[in-house]
Amino acid sequence: MKVLITGGTGTVGKALISQQDNEYISISRNEENIANLRRLYPEVKCYVGNIEDKSLLLRVFKEVKPDVVVHAAAMKHIDLMETNPIAGCNVNVIGSLNVAEASIINDVPITIGISTDKACLPESVYGASKYIMERVFLNTNTDENRFALTRFANVAHSAGSVLPFWLKLKEAGLPLKLTDPDMNRLIFTKEESANLINRTIDFTRKNSGGFVKSYKMKCVNMLDLAKVISDKIEIVGKRPGEKTDEDLISEREIKKTYIYGNDIHIRMEDNEEDNRLYEAYNSATAERMTNIEMMEMVWNEEV
Repeated sequence: MKVLITGGTGTVGKALISQQDNEYISISRNEENIANLRRLYPEVKCYVGNIEDKSLLLRVFKEVKPDVVVHAAAMKHIDLMETNPIAGCNVNVIGSLNVAEASIINDVPITIGISTDKACLPESVYGASKYIMERVFLNTNTDENRFALTRFANVAHSAGSVLPFWLKLKEAGLPLKLTDPDMNRLIFTKEESANLINRTIDFTRKNSGGFVKSYKMKCVNMLDLAKVISDKIEIVGKRPGEKTDEDLISEREIKKTYIYGNDIHIRMEDNEEDNRLYEAYNSATAERMTNIEMMEMVWNEEV
């Protein structure tokens, strides 16, 4: 199966490629990351480009003829998008529209978008841009061109994660910078993120599109997580766009949820059956990781 990944040199793209169970093609604009990816996986074909360039996407999609597109390219840093909303929306909104259009024009059977818990009850530019992407993909879905999404939380050790920054501060003997000691975050590993994408692809291929897939991942209190790394902690205050807690599935969405094993789908239509959630799911009420689980997540990072 040919899987084309936008943002294929990022954390999620590399986690997916590392499973090496498909033929992977990457589109990325980061030259250094492309070079690193090719050293690790020389068999991966890499295109240099930006998802804001619709003509490039149309050409690449036509040339590759992918069976699946995984749309992982995005601007992810919340505070940067608050101060640079036009640049952020050009990537996350216009770029996502370009991906959807390229998939339809080139008759791609399955397109999977990578969303975020920030899209649920968004209060930041980043969250709002991802919410728009979700609505675009859900409304674009047809039997011939199936669109679905995964709704991520925080991916440990990713480019947008605080963990690499904290570990560098720890190595330098400096205090960890924590924005809010009361902040809780849903979190999972790179491998778990790749597995969620693969389950989404598999379900869409065998059944249908038109849903957002997630599951009840655990959460961490950010002060507790920081204490696993260091006893030197400096409280610096919230950044623009940050919330104390994040919602994965909101009150307004629970009647549209469908439970499949451990996974939860959010669809456009209400679920009249019993296989749905009956309460919202967020980082304030989710099961917390134990200290041992946090230590394993922090110190057992995959390359």
